[in-house]
Amino acid sequence: MQVLALTRYSSLGSSSRIRFYQYIPYLAACGVKLQVAPLLNDDYVRNLYAGKRPSSSSVFRAYVTRIIKLANSRSFDLLWIEKEVFPWLPPLAESVITGLGIPYVVDYDDAVFHRYDLHDNPFVRALLGGSIDTIMRCATTVVVGNDYLAERARQAKAHKIEYLPSVVDINRYSVHEKTTGQFRIGWIGSPLNAPYVGLIRDALDEVSKQIGARLVLVGAGDQDPLPGMEKDVIPWSEDSEVAHIQSFDVGIMPLPDGPFEQGKCGYKLIQYMACGLPVIASPVGVNTRIVEQGKTGFLASSNADWVQALVMLSKDAGMRSDLGKAGRKKVEQDYSLQVAAPRLEKILTEAASH
Repeated sequence: MQVLALTRYSSLGSSSRIRFYQYIPYLAACGVKLQVAPLLNDDYVRNLYAGKRPSSSSVFRAYVTRIIKLANSRSFDLLWIEKEVFPWLPPLAESVITGLGIPYVVDYDDAVFHRYDLHDNPFVRALLGGSIDTIMRCATTVVVGNDYLAERARQAKAHKIEYLPSVVDINRYSVHEKTTGQFRIGWIGSPLNAPYVGLIRDALDEVSKQIGARLVLVGAGDQDPLPGMEKDVIPWSEDSEVAHIQSFDVGIMPLPDGPFEQGKCGYKLIQYMACGLPVIASPVGVNTRIVEQGKTGFLASSNADWVQALVMLSKDAGMRSDLGKAGRKKVEQDYSLQVAAPRLEKILTEAASH
């Protein structure tokens, strides 16, 4: 089976790495001949995380390169698309692909459609508000990372919808018993979502006063969601991310309850749990599916909830261990590459034979 993967980014982009690149070895072992063609390069991703606007010429070149790649799309049995072929353009490419009879699978791990249908500019809403719905409707299969995205696909009248959560390779993640020391509250992510940590500043202040906890932010970059608060800000790298998570005592994921956040896939929670950590998260979207209250961690709706959960965990190493073991087991069963990869291979194979 010849498959062309049209990813948004190279492996430096977290969504592409998690939803596409980590599956390549397994798919290759199954005989899938996969060619990956990212739209945007590593320089684009670095500038994005640094808050810099990409040059229009670099984006233009990226789009031209993708057009050239699409000219050969009929030589493939299947196209595997991340979100859309051309962001911020009407879905003409997907319509042409469908007209040529080329099957495609499109993957969503966030509510990208809200960039258009909730845009401040009415012209953008009018032109692109239904573009993702069209792409979903034309797709052979729509793969989604959570129920919110699945519901949008159903509303768009997608032919076939498959649920595939974001997962981790459990061979990369291991449980590391932390030695005693200062209680470490950990967060991992990108500069784009680091501001979410600021939502619980008051709770973190209170916990710091009560127990002297240390806050660790991995991957926040130059973003400072907690100005004036003492913390460790650590650069992210794929090689070091697991070791940094293993140094935490608890992993956190605060979120506002908004439409974009409803579409998130809770990947950092899965990373924490894979390392045997208890987790605390806002009860938003898929978080309520991943976190089992009192079994793998806690869902915190208010500052008081966050303070109570953090203080309780700081004082009870046995509870941390029990929650962490349950979380690790859940990842092994439901959120591991080892479970998801055979499912994805089946999804792609069935779509190609459509």
